[in-house]
Amino acid sequence: MQLDKAKVRQSFAAASVTYDNVAALQRTVGKALLSTINSESLSGTLLDLGCGTGFLTSNLSASQVGCASRTVNLGGCLENGTQSVPYMTVIALDIALPMVQVTRTKLADALNISYLCADAEQLPLAGQIVDGVFSNLALQWCVNLEGVFTDIKRVLKLGGRLVFSTFGSQTLQELKAAWAEVDGYNHVNDFYSEQQLRGFLLLAGYTEIKVETRVYLSSYDSVLALMRELKHIGAHNMIAGRNKSITSKTQMQRMISAYERHRTGESIPATFEVMMVTAS
Repeated sequence: MQLDKAKVRQSFAAASVTYDNVAALQRTVGKALLSTINSESLSGTLLDLGCGTGFLTSNLSASQVGCASRTVNLGGCLENGTQSVPYMTVIALDIALPMVQVTRTKLADALNISYLCADAEQLPLAGQIVDGVFSNLALQWCVNLEGVFTDIKRVLKLGGRLVFSTFGSQTLQELKAAWAEVDGYNHVNDFYSEQQLRGFLLLAGYTEIKVETRVYLSSYDSVLALMRELKHIGAHNMIAGRNKSITSKTQMQRMISAYERHRTGESIPATFEVMMVTAS
């Protein structure tokens, strides 16, 4: 996938102040991802890869919280009366420093979270250091997914799991089709298919792979409203080598007219294909 990593970093850094206001789909997918996780089995050190503004980080961190009063014993466990659960640390990692800073500010009261600004494709972590890696709609912004999966396997302890959600190849198909009627350039990011994801995971050494695909259909008042949302969550076009000329008003209007043929009633649809993946 030909992504410009500098644009990825800049885009999400700029979106840190607007992300939470428009990230309804990301939160919905994050909740669905969390529903696939057995929170009682979470322990040790967990990595939230591409933490964004901290939605998944917060939920992972709070998954062990079930009482108002807790103490940490010398064995590294949280004691709740006669019940004891393994103490857990969450590493919140993102490529964009402003995203990490937003998460740190929001979760300032959480003592079991550490923060790291780094690229998921160059993890600055020792081998076999984390018990689980979790990622919500972030890995699609990596250039070399096979390399990413291989490095994640390196940092996972024996028996550790990778659990993530990512956009599939049918995402924003209406927008792609509308732009295709204007010119031959790629105006919309491409995403991998389930078959490609499975291939990358197998090459990286994962043997137990489960993929669940869900399709979310979002509605917008206009094409411009959709494009504004994509910009505000940092998910606009970041393809390397794309057409660098400024899109003319005529080209934009042609694209909008083509997209408008999908309109139903007072709204236009946008397809988001999401894959929920568990691998070990």
